[in-house]
Amino acid sequence: MTRSVEAFLAEPGLATLTTLRPDGTPHVVVVRFTWDSAAGLARVMTVGSSRKARNLIAQPGSRAALCQMEGFQWVTLEGTAVASDDPVRVTEGARRYAERYYQAPPNPPGRVVLEIAVDRVMSLNC
Repeated sequence: MTRSVEAFLAEPGLATLTTLRPDGTPHVVVVRFTWDSAAGLARVMTVGSSRKARNLIAQPGSRAALCQMEGFQWVTLEGTAVASDDPVRVTEGARRYAERYYQAPPNPPGRVVLEIAVDRVMSLNC
């Protein structure tokens, strides 16, 4: 990954998250996320009852994609994804979220972290 892509992903932007419903159709939603370049993980905080989490729970290890864009720049992070309610992983996701967005994420009952093990990066003008 280039330095300019890393710099773009460090900005506190929004992204679309695409997961697949059990019937194979795409579910696309706008999310806040974090990028952990050392681990190669993108993380999204949500609740287990959300459609995006239910998609991953129904199909562990399925593919997901995050696309952050600003003007004529975009980066897509794609890889296998899981939803986890492990307290250590959820805490790490929340910590990184607070660092990136300068505030703690919501903490509703049933909070989980979606983790995407990124194995493909696509970008334009970054």
